[in-house]
Amino acid sequence: MELLSSDEAGMRAALEQARAAAAAGEVPVGAVVVKDGAIIGRGRNAPVASSDPTAHAEIAALRDAARHLRNYRLDGCTLYVTLEPCAMCSGAALHARIARVVYGAAEPKTGAAGSVLDLFAEPRLNHHTQIVRGVLAQECSALLAGFFQQRRRQNQAAARAAHPLRDDALRTPEAAFAQLPGAAWAPHYASDWPSLQGLRLHYLDEGPRDAPLTWLCLHGAAGWSYMYRQMLPVFLAAGQRVLVPDLIGFGRSDKPKKPAFHTLEVHRRILLDLLERADAQRCVIVFDASAGALALPLALAAPQRIAGAVLLELPPAAGAEAAALAAPFPDAGHRAALRAFAQPAPTDQQEQALQQASRDFWQAGAQAARLLRLRADAAEPGPGTALQAVEYFA
Repeated sequence: MELLSSDEAGMRAALEQARAAAAAGEVPVGAVVVKDGAIIGRGRNAPVASSDPTAHAEIAALRDAARHLRNYRLDGCTLYVTLEPCAMCSGAALHARIARVVYGAAEPKTGAAGSVLDLFAEPRLNHHTQIVRGVLAQECSALLAGFFQQRRRQNQAAARAAHPLRDDALRTPEAAFAQLPGAAWAPHYASDWPSLQGLRLHYLDEGPRDAPLTWLCLHGAAGWSYMYRQMLPVFLAAGQRVLVPDLIGFGRSDKPKKPAFHTLEVHRRILLDLLERADAQRCVIVFDASAGALALPLALAAPQRIAGAVLLELPPAAGAEAAALAAPFPDAGHRAALRAFAQPAPTDQQEQALQQASRDFWQAGAQAARLLRLRADAAEPGPGTALQAVEYFA
């Protein structure tokens, strides 16, 4: 039996176990227990296959070593693990009287050996284990990063299979959004509504479904749902619901290659479908001037759902804001909607009559009080703007 002569050698043995976990479809974490230079226990992550939340690599290695020694106390042993142990595994190592724990990559979310907390530094515990951090950290981290990158690709492929892309449309790669700052709200997708014609719509739906108020936030001719990222937390903190769609042709929604797709009627039907499918009640529409012709007539089509509107006066985007708003449109092929919305929308007599009826509706009597005009100081309206809207419609 070859004896291990260094911590690096022990970590390479743990990495072998981590690679076996990855090959089995588990998060690649591996561990070995070493006594007097010999491996007496091996373990790899297996909670998915075993349907066992305790089936971490460290637990498996400790059990294997205890069977080898016929003793749960592993005095004089070193536990090598590719990822910083969690609280459960740290507790098990302490209970087993492990002499040393050597780990590779730090775990900033659940690490209990110094990242989130340090159980091994707790002086009140009756056993004290030496910790060695960062051995072959780069290799351990690279294995994890590669696994999660592959998983993201698989998830994206599954999403494409669930919402196949039409031949006459484009879909912005997720890489275009990777560097954007801000909260990553859970995406929702739909492609089976008749109004979508097989195109995939992306939208956010946050907050309780039975909230007293729902904010329907509509971007304008050069924006997408990201522009509302600073307003969402304010609405949610008030206990309200928020719907933020990317119109077809914008953001994470599919983008027809031909500008001719983009008519007010097409987009309005999709928004009405969204309101119905989400069963949105007491909605306040938030929009900028470039979306007025689309937004305001919704109250005529669904008066039972619309409680008011907020017209935002936004300055032009510049610098980082402009770059963020341009992220979904990496080339000319993705910009058909921008070209269509930049042109005056052709209107037939029916659309002209609808727009006039909408103006009359929002200017008349009690309806006028339900239309709030707010001036924002940035192209991405901030928390202060959202708070004014919340207070107005309280």
